[in-house]
Amino acid sequence: MTLPYGASVSRGKTRFRVRSPGASALWLCRFDGAKEQRLAMTRHGEDWIAELPGDHSGTRYGYRADGLWDPANGAWFDSSKLLVDPHALELDRGFVQDPRLAQYGTDTAALIPKALVPAKLPVVRKTKPRFAPGGLIYELNVRGFTMLHPDVALQQRGTVAALAHAAIVAHLKKLQVDAVELMPITAWIDERHLPPLGLANAWGYNPVVPMALDPRLCPGGVTELRETVAALHKAGIGVILDLVFNHTGESDVHGGVLALRGLDNSAYAHGPDGSLINDTGCGNTLDFANPAVRALTLSSLRHFVRHCGVDGFRFDLATIMARGPGFDPAAPLFAELAADPLLADRVLIAEPWDIGPGGYQLGQFPAGWLEWNDRYRDDVRRFWRGDGTVGALATRIAGSSDLFGDTSRSVNFLAAHDGFTLADTTAYATRHNHANGEENRDGHGENFSWNNGAEGPSADPAIIAARAADLRALLATLFASTGTIMLTAGDEFGRTQHGNNNAYAQDNAAFWIDWENRDHALEDHVAALSRLRTECGTWSAQFPQPGIWRKPDSGPMAAADWEGTSTDGVIYTSSADTATLEISRSDRKAGWTVPR
Repeated sequence: MTLPYGASVSRGKTRFRVRSPGASALWLCRFDGAKEQRLAMTRHGEDWIAELPGDHSGTRYGYRADGLWDPANGAWFDSSKLLVDPHALELDRGFVQDPRLAQYGTDTAALIPKALVPAKLPVVRKTKPRFAPGGLIYELNVRGFTMLHPDVALQQRGTVAALAHAAIVAHLKKLQVDAVELMPITAWIDERHLPPLGLANAWGYNPVVPMALDPRLCPGGVTELRETVAALHKAGIGVILDLVFNHTGESDVHGGVLALRGLDNSAYAHGPDGSLINDTGCGNTLDFANPAVRALTLSSLRHFVRHCGVDGFRFDLATIMARGPGFDPAAPLFAELAADPLLADRVLIAEPWDIGPGGYQLGQFPAGWLEWNDRYRDDVRRFWRGDGTVGALATRIAGSSDLFGDTSRSVNFLAAHDGFTLADTTAYATRHNHANGEENRDGHGENFSWNNGAEGPSADPAIIAARAADLRALLATLFASTGTIMLTAGDEFGRTQHGNNNAYAQDNAAFWIDWENRDHALEDHVAALSRLRTECGTWSAQFPQPGIWRKPDSGPMAAADWEGTSTDGVIYTSSADTATLEISRSDRKAGWTVPR
C-alpha cells in the first residue's frame, strides 16, 4: 500500500508523510493544548514519514524542519518555525498575520494554526456534473453573501452551511441558477499591509495550503462542505470551487515561513539569479514545471471531488498552471487532468491570464475548458456606454468565435468579484477605492463605466431611470448570449460597492450583500430573463447556425454599420426562422423573440 501524503489513519495506526527533500531533519509535532510533543521523522527519499500506534483522529499537529538557512540561495530551514502540512484538510483556526512569522529563530507554535488528523472520510458517489456549458453560474463570496441575510440564523451567517438554508436555495431556484461558484473557502492569510490599516482580506485569494478549509467559513470542515454540496445537488444546483494554485500566502522574501517555504522552497518558481518569479503580483509563483507541485494540485482536486462531491473548479490566474516558465498550451497538467478518472469529466474554468510575460492567454486553453471572457465584459459595456460597435457586440453575443472557435467555451460576464459591480458600472465613471488605504491607486483604472450624469448616488429621477434602463439592457444582453453566462451575487438586485472596484479588503457591513434594501423589481426582471432563457432553450443553440443580420430599419448591414460606433443596433433572424434577436441602444432593448 502506498502511503498517502498528509496524515491518515488505517489498520490501527496513524501515519504521516510529508515532502522535504532538502531538510536534514524533520519532526512531527503533536499538540495537547499548548503542550507540544515532538517525534523525529524518518527520511524515505525526498519524503519524511512517522507512524503512531492507534487512531489519532482529531489530534492537532504540525511539522518542524531543520537544515540550511540561506534564503538568498533558496534554503529556508528554521526549526523554530511550526509548519502547516501542505496536505492538511482541516485546521483548528484561521491564519493571523504576524511579523514574527518571518523572523528567523522566533518560535511560531503559538501563532500557526494546527492541522487536524482526519478521520476516515466517506466517499461521495461520483455522478455527472450538475452543470453543463451554456448554463448560469452564480459567483458568490461565502461570507459576504449571507452575513446580512435576515432569514439565516446569526450563528450560521457567513458560512458554507448557510448556502443550504431554505431561503438561499429558494433565491437560487428563483434565478434558475445551474451552479454556484464559491470564491475561495480554503484557509488564507491577510496580506502584510492590511492589519496595520485595520483591514482584512475578504476574498480569500491568498491561501497557505490548498486543501485546508478555512474554519471561519467552514467550521464544520469537510463534513459541512460535503453536506452543503449534497443539499444544493438535491435542489438541482451544481457547486464549483474557485481555487488558487498560482501562489501562496507566504508572499515574497519578506513573507512568513508557514508551510512550503519551510519544507520545500523548490515549489516556487525562481529566475536564473535565484530570485522569486512574481507572475502573480502576490510575491511568489508556484512552479508547475515541478512534478511535486502538479501532484499536490491534483491531490487537492481529487479530494474535493471524492470526499465533497463538487462538480468543478475555477482556477484563479490559470495561466500560471501552464507555465514552465512560459505558457505552454500543451502543459503537462492539462494531460494529467484529462487522464484522471476522477477529474476528466469535471467542469474546468480558467481565468486565462496572469501579470507575467505572455500572461494573457484568452482562448488558448484546451478543448473542453471554459474560460472567463473579459473581452465580452468590455465590449458589451462599451456598446451600451455608447462608444462600442455593433460588430463587437454581435461577436460577443454569438459566442466569441474569434477567440474560441467553439462558441460553447466562453464564460460571459458583465461583472465579477473584482471590478465594479453591475450597478456601479452605470453609476460611477471612475474608481473610488480610498477605503483600501492605498490612496485610490489600486484597482483597474479603465472600467468602461459611466455615471449617467452624476457620480455615485443620485436623487434625480431622470438619472435613476436611466441607470435602471441601462441595467436591464445589460442584463438582457447577458441572458441573450451564446455560451455560459455568469452573474455575480447581488447584481440581480443592484448591489453596490460604493464605487470601489477592488473591494478585496472590505470585510464589513458596507460591502456585504444588502438583502433588506435590494431592488425587487430588478430581481424579478432577472428571474424572468432566466426563465425565458430556460423555457426557450439555451441561446447557445442559435449560433453558429446561419442567419441574417439586418439594421434596425430592416436594411442590410454594411461594413461601416458593423464598425462604426453610431450604429444604434442590429436584428438577427435565424435562417430557420426559429428565433429573432433584437438590439437597440436608443431604446435600451436587447433580447430574443421565439415563435410560439
